[in-house]
Amino acid sequence: MPKYVIEREIPGAGKLSPQELQAISHKSCGVLKQMGPQIQWVQSYVTDDKVYCVYIAPNEEMIREHAQQGGFPVNRVSEIRSVIDPTTAE
Repeated sequence: MPKYVIEREIPGAGKLSPQELQAISHKSCGVLKQMGPQIQWVQSYVTDDKVYCVYIAPNEEMIREHAQQGGFPVNRVSEIRSVIDPTTAE
């Protein structure tokens, strides 16, 4: 199943409180539960003004549907083609 990185522009994201991040996570998980097991949230990285989310889904349309239902911005969706890390150099 394809894996995607979703870029979400959220000004001030890095200043969100743990309670705000929990509320956002709770909303996302609720939408995912309604959509079924084909779409999975792997993890997200919060920076100053953006959130980068990694999802597994059959297609980009399902990623965008999740965002629409949850009220989350989607500025870019990119399919992950390869994953590398320090062990790739060995």
